[in-house]
Amino acid sequence: MQELNSVKSFWYELLNRVEVHTPLESLNLMINSFAKYQTIVSRLWARSGYYQSGGAIGFRDQLQDTIGLKYVDIEFMKKQILIACRHQFIEGDVEHWWHEETNRGIRTRFSDDLLWLCYVVFEYINYTNDYTILDMEEPYVMGEELPDGVDERYDEYLESQVKESVYTHCIRAIDRSLNFGENGLPKIGSGDWNDGLNTVGNKKKGESIWLGFFIYDILGKFIPICEKRNDNSRANEYKEKRESLKRALNTAGWDGRWFKRAYMDDGHPLRKY
Repeated sequence: MQELNSVKSFWYELLNRVEVHTPLESLNLMINSFAKYQTIVSRLWARSGYYQSGGAIGFRDQLQDTIGLKYVDIEFMKKQILIACRHQFIEGDVEHWWHEETNRGIRTRFSDDLLWLCYVVFEYINYTNDYTILDMEEPYVMGEELPDGVDERYDEYLESQVKESVYTHCIRAIDRSLNFGENGLPKIGSGDWNDGLNTVGNKKKGESIWLGFFIYDILGKFIPICEKRNDNSRANEYKEKRESLKRALNTAGWDGRWFKRAYMDDGHPLRKY
């Protein structure tokens, strides 16, 4: 009984740090207890939430899970940032998902995964004003890059001897993503946030309008961080890339009424109606 009371006390204290009150009681119950509890227990700890029950850690998935939890306990976000860094290759790309128990995961050509590290690092700093996280050092994982014609590889990826700061991990991710196609838009690879677009640009020519907006936002977030660290040449480079991207989004990305979704490998636009 004592242990049961301890468990109840743990969850009561954690989940009640933030409360939302609306006229709809069912919504209050969902937001104030079930949603937060499920995010922590199923998504972060068990990796068995709803439709995804494989026990793997997703690079983008669990980083996203911590965005709302920053209001409950910022350590969830900080811990996940450091975990994510340890599953990035020194080339800048990352494991799409992995199992901690076996060191086995999947290296892909997904174009958005790596950028979620940068997005969540900014969220952490913006919420805490704690810039020291940028100087924390974490290792990379080792693995051969994917050869031409191969979109993904499931393999054992071990920790390397190379450690670099979280800031450098983020910069490597951003620089890897500044890979633009014929229309001045970022290449989509084997999918952006929409996993279903896995063959839109897997021949290395397709471009993503969604990814363009995402990179534009991240560059805007990281330019001040670069300047704060006196990394001014990189800040200036990012400003130029951001302006070029803005022009491409508003020309090649716009059809006169709506923003297109992507350009396919054969050059045809993929519209979202």
